[in-house]
Amino acid sequence: MITAFVVSYGYLAIFVGTLLEGETILIAAGFAAHRGLLSLPMVVLVAIAGATLGDQLAFLLGRWKGEALIARFPALAKRKPQIHAFLERYDLLFILTVRFLYGLRIAGPVLLGSSQVPLLRFAVLNVIGATMWAMLISGAGYAFGLVISSLIADVERIEAIVLIVILSLGAAFWVWQRSRARMGKKATMKKRRA
Repeated sequence: MITAFVVSYGYLAIFVGTLLEGETILIAAGFAAHRGLLSLPMVVLVAIAGATLGDQLAFLLGRWKGEALIARFPALAKRKPQIHAFLERYDLLFILTVRFLYGLRIAGPVLLGSSQVPLLRFAVLNVIGATMWAMLISGAGYAFGLVISSLIADVERIEAIVLIVILSLGAAFWVWQRSRARMGKKATMKKRRA
């Protein structure tokens, strides 16, 4: 059942997943490509498109409403001049690597959009960064498929289970990170009240 879903909707799932975070879906897609359910070049191209569009939209949101968004986070608003100075000085490195920094996938481009980084510079570096990210993460999933195939003779029998495990681990990690962040906010609020 899951393999039929991957074959029918895999590329759409990759595009939607890479608009936001997407590492888990891209690792699963790389594994599916190794198993012949998807085409690796198409996985990479769709991931590049989704990641580029997602970060470009976040950058434009930062241009449009960045000041208001930053103001909602007092600690960030207080450090805004230093953050903008850093982003403007090291924008090339930051734009190329922001997708690899968990939790900054959306916030990073929003912050860049609220700075003086030129739109065209961000757009070009965004495509390059998305390409590196898509190739590396989907390649990791493909390599995982190679390793599993070398360890288990009949991978086809368990490929659906492997895909479910990859997606479940990614979802569990996401829930864990969110609950950790929520607990951190509650602790900060308690300290402020005390």
